Amino acid sequence: MALTNIFDIAGSALGAQALRLNTTASNLANADSVTGERDEVYRGREPVFSAILDRFGRDGSVGGVRVDGIVERDRAATMEFRPDHPLANEDGYVFRPNVDTIEEMANMISASRSFEANVEVLNTSKQMLLRTLTLGE
Repeated sequence: MALTNIFDIAGSALGAQALRLNTTASNLANADSVTGERDEVYRGREPVFSAILDRFGRDGSVGGVRVDGIVERDRAATMEFRPDHPLANEDGYVFRPNVDTIEEMANMISASRSFEANVEVLNTSKQMLLRTLTLGE
């Protein structure tokens, strides 16, 4: 494997963590939304990743992270009795998203640190390549 392939691997990881951060931000932005219908409530989302293990690339890939999609969480929405709320249904209930803000903040910190680690991998690889080029001088 060529040393330059590390850029492809770290780049795919950066893209995956950026998507994870955006998904988490969307979940946090909708965490306090309410609706009067169970079917209309926002459902927390999370990205699904898989490893690219075909290192010598029948499809041209050398390894890294692939985003397989974004799925909605299975947890049920929270039902609250708030008959004075304008969106309450005929029974006086509103539905809140299945988003746990504490879990989302932990997820955001984890994604941010993973992103930073991959930036460090790219910077270190770049420095190694530049030093390698100066060996012949």
